[in-house]
Amino acid sequence: MVRLWIDGKEIEAEEGKTILEVARENGIYIPTLCYHEKLSPIGACRLCIVEIEGYDEPQPACMQPVQEGMVVRTNTERLYQMRRDILRVLLKDHPLDCPVCDKAGECRLQDLVYEFGLDSLIIEDAESLPMLARRPVSYATVAIKYYPSRCVLCQRCVYACREVAQRGVLALNKDHKVIEVVYPERCISCGECLAVCPVGALTQNVSPVRARPWQRKQVRTVCPYCGLGCVVDLHVFEDRVIGVSADESVPPNYGTLCVKGRFGFEFINSEERLGKPLIRTDGFIKGASWDEALDYVASRLREIKERYGPSAIAGLCSARCTNEDNYVFQKFMRAVIGTNNVDHCARL
Repeated sequence: MVRLWIDGKEIEAEEGKTILEVARENGIYIPTLCYHEKLSPIGACRLCIVEIEGYDEPQPACMQPVQEGMVVRTNTERLYQMRRDILRVLLKDHPLDCPVCDKAGECRLQDLVYEFGLDSLIIEDAESLPMLARRPVSYATVAIKYYPSRCVLCQRCVYACREVAQRGVLALNKDHKVIEVVYPERCISCGECLAVCPVGALTQNVSPVRARPWQRKQVRTVCPYCGLGCVVDLHVFEDRVIGVSADESVPPNYGTLCVKGRFGFEFINSEERLGKPLIRTDGFIKGASWDEALDYVASRLREIKERYGPSAIAGLCSARCTNEDNYVFQKFMRAVIGTNNVDHCARL
């Protein structure tokens, strides 16, 4: 453990942690744009700069490890003005398209602009700033729209693709002016880059319906695909699912999803989904109640077992069911039907 002072507050911190981490653990706010808890420190935005005794220039808190006796100031007039200047540089080429941007209302840059009182400056300089973003350009996956003009080069997407998805699809170009799709063939459409983007540079391209954060509600559930049990938050607008996100603090997936979990939600809204059981009678399929369907299945299983024996029947378990459901199913097949012909869809 080391002892240091942040804004006059004496703190004991674990050696090896950064100033930013220690400050957050102790309820001390330091603004940042590129930092993300599950990624290595990037140090690209420079908004988290702090003054440290013994240093001539402010240092990025996300990159600076704490040291014994360190004295840190996080909120001086000098730092405030420097952060305003950094934001103004970011806004210089950033399109003022908040009314049509998907990220409006939950954009980190938008929050910082308001926090540092730059909203009035934007209005004054509106004529010299771009008003609308250029159209999205080709990206590594069709599930995501990519607006390079909105990008603030925080590089979160690059680090997330490399460290979380371990695909290495993205990279900062040699001129350090744009994020490039270097290896599109490696992309698995997991959307990890989309999940960490703090602005509207990356937006989902699945649902045609959009809604602001205050218009939609979030419904927590479990992903319906494989058996891992990833926790997801459905974004619901007027009883229609328009997007999916995941809470980074909740196991087992801690915010990470695959392509199906993040983008495979349109089936929920499909008019082709079955609403009731169907039974084929004399070559025709007709709707039935659950009681009718279960009675029919039970009678057919009994008939086949009596005529051909239990080995003529096989059961296929599903990874989309719970362990408890699969246990009951295999017990039904072995104890009631009397066969060991039980398999699982993960083998197909």
